[in-house]
Amino acid sequence: MKIQILGSGCPKCKMLEQQAREAMNEAGIEAEIVKVTDINDIMEMGVMITPALAVDGDVKSSGKVLNKDQIIPMLQHVE
Repeated sequence: MKIQILGSGCPKCKMLEQQAREAMNEAGIEAEIVKVTDINDIMEMGVMITPALAVDGDVKSSGKVLNKDQIIPMLQHVE
């Protein structure tokens, strides 16, 4: 599984990455976290507002920082 954090690296993007890591650890899910910072790549995925979270290329959320409890179900439904 690949979790993508889409954004420029702003504090909200970093917070989303931290929450995704905590969700992975709590759920016992192994995944690769990839930061997507190139604006063209972000727009190709259909994201206009960052931060955004994608799982295996499927955008799950954009424009808000999810907490780990919101992220865990997104990761579990992919497996």
